[in-house]
Amino acid sequence: RFISKIEEVLNDWKLIGISSGKPLEKGIYTTGTWEEKSDEISFADFRFSVTHHYLVQEPSDKDGKEELAEDALPLPMQDLLCMNNDFPPRAHCLVRWYGLREFVVIAPAANNEAVVSESKCNLLLSSVSIALGNTGCQVPLFVQIHQKWRRMYVGECQGPGVRTDFEMVHLRKVPSQYTHLSGLLEIFKTKIGCPLTPLPPVSMAIRLTYVLQDWQQYFWPQQPPDIDALVGGEVGGLEFGKLPFGACEDPISELHLATTWPHLAEGIIVDNDVYSDLDPMQAPQWSVRVRKADNPQCLLGDFLTEFFKLCRRKESTDEILGRSAFEEEGKEVADITHALSKLTEPAPVPIHKLSVTNMVHSAKKKIRKHRGVDESPLNNDVLNTILLFLFPDAADKLADGFESRANTSAGNNPPPENEDYNLFSQFKSAPSDSLTYKLALCLCMINFYHGGVKGVAHLWQEFVLEMRYRWENNYLIPGLANGSPDLRCCLLHQKLQMLNCCIERKKARDEGKRGTMSDRSPGASGDGAKGGDHSGDNPDKEKEFGKSWESWSDSEEEFFECLSDTEDLKGNGQENGKKGGAKEGNKEPVNLKPEGRLHPHGKLMLLHPGEPLYVPITQEPAPMTEDLLEEQSEVLAKLGTSAEGAHLRARMQSACLLSDMESFKAANPGCCLEDFVRWYSPRDYIEEEVVDEKGNRVIKGELSARMKIPSNMWVEAWETAKPVPARRQKRLFDDTREAEKVLHYLAVQKPADLARHLLPCIIHAAVLKVKDEEAVEDISSVKKIIKQIISHSSKVLRFPNPEDKKLEEIIAQIMSVEAIIARARSLKAKFGVEKCENEEEKEDLQRFVNCLLEQPEVSVVGAGRGPAGSIIHKLFVNAQRVPAVPALEEELRRSGSLEERRQGVQSDFPPPTGREVILRSAVPRPAPYSKALPQRMYSVLTREDFRLAGAFSADTTFF
Repeated sequence: RFISKIEEVLNDWKLIGISSGKPLEKGIYTTGTWEEKSDEISFADFRFSVTHHYLVQEPSDKDGKEELAEDALPLPMQDLLCMNNDFPPRAHCLVRWYGLREFVVIAPAANNEAVVSESKCNLLLSSVSIALGNTGCQVPLFVQIHQKWRRMYVGECQGPGVRTDFEMVHLRKVPSQYTHLSGLLEIFKTKIGCPLTPLPPVSMAIRLTYVLQDWQQYFWPQQPPDIDALVGGEVGGLEFGKLPFGACEDPISELHLATTWPHLAEGIIVDNDVYSDLDPMQAPQWSVRVRKADNPQCLLGDFLTEFFKLCRRKESTDEILGRSAFEEEGKEVADITHALSKLTEPAPVPIHKLSVTNMVHSAKKKIRKHRGVDESPLNNDVLNTILLFLFPDAADKLADGFESRANTSAGNNPPPENEDYNLFSQFKSAPSDSLTYKLALCLCMINFYHGGVKGVAHLWQEFVLEMRYRWENNYLIPGLANGSPDLRCCLLHQKLQMLNCCIERKKARDEGKRGTMSDRSPGASGDGAKGGDHSGDNPDKEKEFGKSWESWSDSEEEFFECLSDTEDLKGNGQENGKKGGAKEGNKEPVNLKPEGRLHPHGKLMLLHPGEPLYVPITQEPAPMTEDLLEEQSEVLAKLGTSAEGAHLRARMQSACLLSDMESFKAANPGCCLEDFVRWYSPRDYIEEEVVDEKGNRVIKGELSARMKIPSNMWVEAWETAKPVPARRQKRLFDDTREAEKVLHYLAVQKPADLARHLLPCIIHAAVLKVKDEEAVEDISSVKKIIKQIISHSSKVLRFPNPEDKKLEEIIAQIMSVEAIIARARSLKAKFGVEKCENEEEKEDLQRFVNCLLEQPEVSVVGAGRGPAGSIIHKLFVNAQRVPAVPALEEELRRSGSLEERRQGVQSDFPPPTGREVILRSAVPRPAPYSKALPQRMYSVLTREDFRLAGAFSADTTFF
């Protein structure tokens, strides 16, 4: 049953019959693709896995098949003698030992014990043999015996009238006669047992491997950052706002040099127990591989991992820093009811010297109340350095001088338009010159070097106090782009932009009030002209802000808060009443004074009075952050589909429309809805040419169908709208309330929430850092990985609350890139790429280093005599000089190894760590008149391992 199961599998995989293929090209085992198929079979209740390993090849030409002689040797047997792929750097062990391009392995399934007893091994082998005979399969079949770690295989390959047996010896202790070439040749010849007297020639391939572990003359160049130097703005080459980079230990642990003699005829070289010709310097081929340190500790990776750990913390800022640090002094807490009125009443703007110490002072007082002075997690110097870095405008400047700077620092200059800068919109982070981005970097650094989560909580609390200070004193926040919150950025960035909008409006309003109190003569209301002129002087502002607030709120007219009834009764109220009355009467022509004009609208005229149509100064719609938009859409959705709900929804959505209608009426006395529509929504005003009674073509216009629906929203709004200029309307955007909301939102953020908000910024910064560092090294494989990281991150970070596992993957990818770049630097230093004078040599070395990173094994051009070869030679010579001579002699006495005795102390190279020898020959077996068949033996000898793998073929026609 077992045999038939094996046959069935071979049939399924179409391994029956003659195998054909091209002769192997050089190096195809490394560059080609290997694939495998697996299946399971069982012998009674013992399960085996069967795996077919094969090199993927293009199908050979059909004509070739017909020319195959009937008694041609099976391909695997031809492969035994092929010399093009000796010692492949990455391959299955059977490929290295026997040079096969395809084979099938039968091994005990995963959790079954090993096949150890001899009778079981023989039973398996005979089953395999019968299966091969029955099916005519020419692919070698191996059975794995003994423990898995020993990698012991026995196997067989059958062809027409020929058979090859694969046998193996695996020993811990090496018999001394087999440590050199002459001993191995002896075994090979006796094993073949050739009946012919002059023996057919044996060809040999030899490889000695030397390992260099000692880079003592190269101390690792990366110094860990010096934390005490931080206050000067530098941390051992690490500034605020820059992420660190590089490995803290050497990321390359060993260099393996393989010296190869690929083709030697027997008798050319002497290698026995007293003398050896095998000098690595004379070897015709050298190849090198490097062994990378497992997960070297890298600074950028550590920074990211530590910051990511913050996301899992549960404590709030108050728990970390003791009782609430936001409490005011005792007496102020007493009557909480006045809190809001205190915030809203207009206070004269205090102009004191604006300095970091001033800002930090109030926070310090509060902290001191709850804890000892010296206990605060961040010391003053560090804190001041950071605050200065975040708020460069806070250097000792008078408030006036500062205001002119604030506008420039608030980011009016257009952002650089390169793809790295615009990464923030893919990652949903923040622009790399913004305050949010800098804050993320500072928190990351503090978390790593200055008191971890406590330091983070402390800095955040200072930051929030600074935000409140700026709001109360009308100082714009630097490092944020103007205008409404940018929804492409992270929520925290949007909140700060929102706060800036509030400060901007409040500032404009306060200045307007101040101006009014000082300059206003009784009864002056030349608002129309002044408003218009004002914006005319400043066309840039108009472009920048849309319908800009500044353009009118700086004017000398007072900005009215939402008009209350009492105010209505005072002077203004009657005026309004008159206007309203006149409008509603609609009988006599309206002689109202136009107010709040911005500029004439092209050549458009009002339909009825025929005067120019003026664009009014309007209120800007309220800026929104994404959470507010979400909230609003939820509220609107909850209103349902009932008529009442729909009406309410329309009213809510048309607040802005109503405000614009009122401004329009004020700017264009005597206008009608059609005029408004022509300005506000030109598509809804349809004009067509008609011929009137006199035969003249005239253009006649009318409202679109949707505007004519009875009692539609626009008509209703138009009827209720009174002519009130924007500055006297109820505010669409209540900056006081919004600012308080933002400040509250900031104050309740836990360090973990903060880390979650800012993680995209940190990942963004890390990607930029890695890109910069890669640009210096120029490693093509890293470029590809960085592209993958960017596309992966932009998918993950786009959604709110990405999964931890996905974030960990991104961080791991960034760390792997950092390790590759650190390895490149390490190799550059070791091979002295920078010191190389000759340009051509320098390029060769650079190429060599890049290959070492990306390929498993790199051959050295010119072997020991080329530029790279001579450097490697030097490295070995220097490493040999390090140990003292007595120690070496003692070692010789202790180990008594032949190798060392033969090499003597004076050698440039240490004793080889591994010796590999392949012996091949074509010899007739078992009788002198048999066909000459391939025989091959591979031997490998390392410190604690000796293996012989032989493939011996015999003619089976008459035996």
